[in-house]
Amino acid sequence: MATMMLLSLLSLFTGVVLAATNGTTPMQIRLAYAGDSGMYVSWNTYSQLAQPTVRYGKHPARLTSSASSNVSVTYHTSTTFSNHVKLEGLEPATTYYYQPEYSNVSMPLSFKTSRPAGDHTPFVAAVVVDLGTMGADGLTTHVGTGAANPLTPGETNTIQSLQNFQDDYEFLMHDGDIAYADYWLKEEIQGFLPNTTVEEGAVVYERILNDFYDQMTPITSTKPYMVGPGNHEANCDNGGTTDKVHNISYTVSICMPGQTNFTGYRNHFRMPAAESGGLENFWYSYDYGMAHFIQLDTETDLGHGFIAPDEPGGSEEEDSGPFATLMNQQTDWLAADLAAVDRTKTPWIIVAGHRPWYISYANKSSAVCWECKDVFEPLFLNYSVDLVLSGHVHAYQRNAPMYNDQLDPRELDNPRFPWYITNGAAGHYDGLDVLTTPYDNYSRYAQDTAYGWSRLTFHNATHLTQDFVASANGSVLDSATLYKEHGLVSGYGGGHGGHKGHPHGGPPRGSSP
Repeated sequence: MATMMLLSLLSLFTGVVLAATNGTTPMQIRLAYAGDSGMYVSWNTYSQLAQPTVRYGKHPARLTSSASSNVSVTYHTSTTFSNHVKLEGLEPATTYYYQPEYSNVSMPLSFKTSRPAGDHTPFVAAVVVDLGTMGADGLTTHVGTGAANPLTPGETNTIQSLQNFQDDYEFLMHDGDIAYADYWLKEEIQGFLPNTTVEEGAVVYERILNDFYDQMTPITSTKPYMVGPGNHEANCDNGGTTDKVHNISYTVSICMPGQTNFTGYRNHFRMPAAESGGLENFWYSYDYGMAHFIQLDTETDLGHGFIAPDEPGGSEEEDSGPFATLMNQQTDWLAADLAAVDRTKTPWIIVAGHRPWYISYANKSSAVCWECKDVFEPLFLNYSVDLVLSGHVHAYQRNAPMYNDQLDPRELDNPRFPWYITNGAAGHYDGLDVLTTPYDNYSRYAQDTAYGWSRLTFHNATHLTQDFVASANGSVLDSATLYKEHGLVSGYGGGHGGHKGHPHGGPPRGSSP
């Protein structure tokens, strides 16, 4: 039966490929930092490329350099090939123009390379978590039976908002749950999408993925798009979906080869794991100016005897991973990575991981990753991590600095403990989650009625502001500034002991509305 299903699907996919006007035309173009002086350029085509090539240069009319690879990969059920090329030896903080081969547009695209570690020029980064396809296959002005929080007519969604503001930030972090293609069956059961057979569901899954990547291209083709793994990347059916009307429970067993074990996620992206000693797109790090960024995997490979949520036997029933070849590989890497940070160059350490462990949410058994807390939190404290970002719960909650359920008495005024912010309110078909009230004692601001994203402003070596930006109108619904002395090393961007405010007229330390 599985063979017949695969043949049927291949026939459907072949029709899609043959319908393409040009199988080599680049689409779904995306960028990612590749070490201190590199950039990954990735794009998809309907046909496999023998040697994916990118032309680039510092003037739009003179793309005099080129880079190639032999990486043009696909998987069962995918309608496209993912092509990846690494550009190396780039100058820091420099605008480059580029074109993947076979581009059908006359004007090249452009990107700006990373600021080198030690450059304390202020900058802004954007952060989203739990962002899905918008429109007919995802979040739109109506939902099916059982879903909630549709957009109002004409409302600006999060992808549109990120595009509207893209001149204001340097790069975009997406900390897991990308596209929500695994919602296809839930959307059909709820009457949002037309019913198809389970065998044809793989086509819908791939269509939703392609919709999302197409929608993101205006952003990801000009801004590095740094992604992390979430549970919705694991397989085609979110670990199980129940049709209550017909009393049918579906599991990962319905997924076709290629739509399990994070396969699409692993093929589609290239993150700087090789450059930072990490693992594929699961965990890695990179520097940007005065900050060191770390992406962690809360879904698999926690080590230390724990079964991670998405692993076989895990709480999410995703049946995915593990991917490491060594015991405790992720936390050993994290400890070494943190130990190697030069805080005189990159005083700020920002960590992203999909699942939270401090959140005011009723269903804590599915929302909170206690095992993640056990393996990661001691390292965060030992190496003075400044900010921990998460999502998974589809709401926004800014917490006090915390360690082991204890509040830092200094709050945002030079705390010893890491600052925790959960923002999974970017938006997808299923809407927002309702936080429980009264909020936990560590909550400092919570929002579960508006879609939005986070804006991180690094003012200097001592001041960092996080804003929750409402996608609908661009207003700032919450803002708070963290003050950290970071040793007040000579050469930092203006920090001085005992100074209560930003040395260049910015926000006061430890401030919030």
